[in-house]
Amino acid sequence: MANDYKDTLFLPQTSFPMRANLSQREPEFLKYWYDIDLYGEQKKKNKGKPSFILHDGPPYANASIHIGTATNKILKDFIVKYKFLRGYFAPYVPGYDTHGLPIELKVLKELNVSKEEIDPVELRKRCKEYAEKYIGVQTGQFKRLGVIGDWEDPYITYVPAYEATQLEGFAQMVDKGLVYKGRKAIHWCTDCQTALAAAEIEYSDEVSHSIFVAYPYDDAAKVCPELAGRDVSVIIWTTTPWTLPASGAVAIHPRFDYAFLEADNGKIYVIASEMKDAVEKVSGLKFVRSICAYKGAELENTLTTHPFYGDKKLPIVLADYVTLDAGTGAVHTAPGHGAEDYETGVRYGLEVYNPVDATGHYYPETPLVGGKSLVEAEKMLIELMRESGKLMGSGKISHSYPHCWRCKKPVIFRATEQWFIAVSEFRNAALESIRNVRWIPEWGEERITNMVRDRSDWCLSRQRIWGVPIPAFYCDDCGETLLTGECVRKVAERVRNEGSDCWWQHTPEELLGDLAVCPKCGSKKLSKEMNIMDVWFDSGSSHAAVLDNWSDLSWPADMYLEGSDQHRGWFQTSLLN
Repeated sequence: MANDYKDTLFLPQTSFPMRANLSQREPEFLKYWYDIDLYGEQKKKNKGKPSFILHDGPPYANASIHIGTATNKILKDFIVKYKFLRGYFAPYVPGYDTHGLPIELKVLKELNVSKEEIDPVELRKRCKEYAEKYIGVQTGQFKRLGVIGDWEDPYITYVPAYEATQLEGFAQMVDKGLVYKGRKAIHWCTDCQTALAAAEIEYSDEVSHSIFVAYPYDDAAKVCPELAGRDVSVIIWTTTPWTLPASGAVAIHPRFDYAFLEADNGKIYVIASEMKDAVEKVSGLKFVRSICAYKGAELENTLTTHPFYGDKKLPIVLADYVTLDAGTGAVHTAPGHGAEDYETGVRYGLEVYNPVDATGHYYPETPLVGGKSLVEAEKMLIELMRESGKLMGSGKISHSYPHCWRCKKPVIFRATEQWFIAVSEFRNAALESIRNVRWIPEWGEERITNMVRDRSDWCLSRQRIWGVPIPAFYCDDCGETLLTGECVRKVAERVRNEGSDCWWQHTPEELLGDLAVCPKCGSKKLSKEMNIMDVWFDSGSSHAAVLDNWSDLSWPADMYLEGSDQHRGWFQTSLLN
């Protein structure tokens, strides 16, 4: 009977098999697509029609693809195929990001050497080979997902033409006076031993020491005469005790009320009036009376003494970032170890002092802690201040703290000489550009606007080898820096012919020709800058290196499609570039 019922059904007659067997049949479909050059045929069909350019944000070529990179490419493929079917000319040129620390560290680990123990050109050769390997791996994996595009001619950031275009864009910035070298407190990873940009920082919870320290107040009697001859101290609060050797000032808020409180031990302590109960609780002190009180602004430029460097006098300075959320209403200021501290230090002419080396140890000449790691020094200094009576309270605090996006370890703020791009000079133009872009979803506009509005100048230099050099020179005779747009373009011309290896292979005279002359003293004895550019500058240059150089593409692109993390990464660095 079953056969009789079957014969009564009107079903289409097809050659489709009953089972999908996609694991076997999908490779056959894909092979057919590539045999007939489906991507090329679609371009031919729609050539001359309105274009739609989706510019590819380059994945990093150091491993197989993962769920994030796969999702990224599949979403782009949906859009490209959809636009082709709607009749648009929608070429898709995939790209690969190749320079930078992850590949360099991997290669050094495989070779079991440090970057100082291997010839730079040899290291770069090995890094390029490593990147080439994974470009091949990822290309095969993306093609297996069915993503169509110009896989035979992708853009790659180590290609000489790309590097040269990147340098030419940098030359424009130099011409406009947007590039400078300065000593600033920047994020520094002691594990990777390099500077980090804002886009390379991740925040996660970290448990730190929370300590309250008494700074003897030398000028107390100048403020309040009846305190002449009394033992007076300002109590500061910090969650980074390792920065105390670089302490350069005590910061208070100009509008807070600061009380001079007599404690049950007979000593006088200065804190924000509102923090009296909190300080009593953490210190074990009992404040018996208030002798006087002043606005923070009235204490400006009076002197305190460092808690363990007794010959070091530190001024009281004013800072709006001091809060009453925790602590004492007073914080120590180390211009060499914090962004806000640095700004305060510049405002008051304080020394930007950094006693910490690239590995997270104090320089040997640092008093008391020379040669010690930050962890070792913190324990020693806390105990030292406890013995001297300067430690007024201690504990632990869990707070959001910056970590390196590569090694996931906590970073420090450390003042070093670095190259910067003066984002402050064109921030308003960048913010205006954001408003002229359609953001999907709409909240993306507010997200990137807040990030650009609040960001500092772009720290461009990295202390590595696998990347595009910063083409600056230094006079061996007088120390003058030579960095001009003309010189950068001269180097870019050489890079376009030979690749950026030429920076390590040639002398300044060979790279610059007649331009190899100190602009100050006329000497021809020059040395090269050995830092490379932040790799975000590499990928952020793709709008010029790719959209202007592929015959099928055009500038500007119609769409950039990436994950929301790129509001602080590729979206932002492309915008600023």
